[in-house]
Amino acid sequence: MKSVINKLIVLSLTSLLFTSCSAIESIFKAGMGVGIFIVIAILAIIVYIISKFSGKK
Repeated sequence: MKSVINKLIVLSLTSLLFTSCSAIESIFKAGMGVGIFIVIAILAIIVYIISKFSGKK
């Protein structure tokens, strides 16, 4: 029972301390970082494939 009460207290404190805007802002920042990483990885793969095809000639 104590752990349930502790979880409720922590949940209520985090909901009061974090406004919805800051929570959404951090989610979008993380998503933007992952998106940039994926774009760079795809570009690197494309450059690698092009270099392999042009190296055979």
